[in-house]
Amino acid sequence: MCDQDHFEEDRVEYEAGGQVTRRQFGALLGAGMVMMLPKVANAVAVTESEVTVMTPDGTADCYFVHPSTGTAPGVLVWPDIFGLRPSFRQMGKRLAETGYSVLVVNPFYRVKKAPTADAGAATPIPQLMPLAQALNETTHMADAKAFIGWLDKQTSVAKNRKIGTQGYCMGGPIAFRTAAAMPDRVGAVASFHGGGLVTDMPNSPHLQAARTKAQLLIAIAANDDMRAPNDKNVLKETFAKVNLPAEIEVYAGAAHGWCPPDSGVYNEPQAEKAWARLLVLYGKALA
Repeated sequence: MCDQDHFEEDRVEYEAGGQVTRRQFGALLGAGMVMMLPKVANAVAVTESEVTVMTPDGTADCYFVHPSTGTAPGVLVWPDIFGLRPSFRQMGKRLAETGYSVLVVNPFYRVKKAPTADAGAATPIPQLMPLAQALNETTHMADAKAFIGWLDKQTSVAKNRKIGTQGYCMGGPIAFRTAAAMPDRVGAVASFHGGGLVTDMPNSPHLQAARTKAQLLIAIAANDDMRAPNDKNVLKETFAKVNLPAEIEVYAGAAHGWCPPDSGVYNEPQAEKAWARLLVLYGKALA
């Protein structure tokens, strides 16, 4: 599970640094606004749509965006605890503009359609915990198979190229398990400020990811590393033992949740660094 208990204190720290005032924070997030991400150089034209995907447990509402012509590698995006919302649509569209067919999912579709956080990223975490706690290893893997199966039926998805998956916060371990559920299909996994990647259980996401063939990018928030300083070492040792390529880095000065542009702790320089490393990963693993 994502370490969201600390999200509010991270926001306070962010405000104290003078990067955003409480009024700005409320106006930006409470109104559902998002900061604009930097434009993609040489962006390709894309087609976007709201879609539904049948899963063993019902119908999932998702956002699908892909280059308007030709085929491109598929990418499955797992949002953070605040769910499918404008900022993740913007992030998915930006990725599609670089040449990928991107499905951004509503992980909480079993309970409600998006938006699942009434005030976006300003929604109090306790209101959202029941949604997150209703998900588990079984739902993660069942959904991964359904979503990748749906992607593979789309004419815009290149069937001869591996699929990538990326997760934020609670989506980090889900991305790991996506690779475990579809080891022959998933070629790249990225986790950004993922929570619960390493546990002491035999079904820990990091152990499941180690049994795959995927290349990995694991971007860790500085304050998450302070709370669990040995996790990065466990990740490095685990993946090294099985010769699995893994870039694992603690992002200095980045607080948990720093990547989505509507986050109260959004850190553009470090988010752009993570974005650049994601493109490098996909460029190698999905080529």
